[in-house]
Amino acid sequence: MIKVTFLGTSGAVPSIRRNHPAVLLTYGGENILVDCGEGTQRQLKMAKISPGKLTRLLITHWHGDHALGVPGLLQTLSFNNYKRILEIYGPKWIKTNIENVLRAFPSVMVSDMRKNVGMKVAEARGKFIDEKDFYVEAFPISHGIPCNAYSFVEKNRIRIDKRKLRKFKIKPGKHLSKLKEGKDIIYEGKKYRAKDLTFLEKGKKICIIMDGIYEPENLRYAKDADLLIMEATYEHELEKLAREHKHRTAKQCAEFAKKSNAKKLILTHLSERYEKEPTKILNEAQKVFKNTHLAKDLDVFEI
Repeated sequence: MIKVTFLGTSGAVPSIRRNHPAVLLTYGGENILVDCGEGTQRQLKMAKISPGKLTRLLITHWHGDHALGVPGLLQTLSFNNYKRILEIYGPKWIKTNIENVLRAFPSVMVSDMRKNVGMKVAEARGKFIDEKDFYVEAFPISHGIPCNAYSFVEKNRIRIDKRKLRKFKIKPGKHLSKLKEGKDIIYEGKKYRAKDLTFLEKGKKICIIMDGIYEPENLRYAKDADLLIMEATYEHELEKLAREHKHRTAKQCAEFAKKSNAKKLILTHLSERYEKEPTKILNEAQKVFKNTHLAKDLDVFEI
């Protein structure tokens, strides 16, 4: 199971109800934070999630609403003797940006943090995380400055068909581990083919596309996503304004979801202008892609 917690869902300017952007992906022992807008630490507390459990930080781009929470987060990890190696990834210049953060806060961010918090900072391009059960890939988005979107992909698994085990009266044992590896087994003198006793369970896919223009060429990265998360700052009647500011409209997000064959679309990064009428954005998207939801702060989705 993959759990997605929306810690912040506002646009560039936060509102009473919406904090600056941040999304947390929880999977197994992983807690991957995507963006860290101002106030993200407080949102973690509201969600009853300890910052010390974070394993990786992915920055989409270095605009204030997506990255101003980084200095405070690092400081808190320092104060709490964070023992992990925090992996930080982002688009071009991420190393320079993090180095500048450390220089800007020398009293804590340098002396204490380097003693207590280990960090690995690297540019994310293509498949930049590849673990046993999942991988994460980055792809560029046009937003005026270096900007990434990310796809979290759970790898396919071979599952044992318990119904067939009962049918052939195959009891639990070490031989089942071979089946999980796709290997044939011999049980009580009889050979059983792995393909006859197992099935392939397709892994889940989550695609997060924050700020940027509508780019059909990126459809392949979101293809068949179980969950597609997109920035929808404007309604479509403001398409010209969206294009000028290198953002997209709710309708464009819905069209993207439909064309990429996504199963569910979640809109975020809502402009303050829709504070009193958020359904304006939601309704526009649902006319094109019915299974659309508008995220609120601290919403949790599980797939």
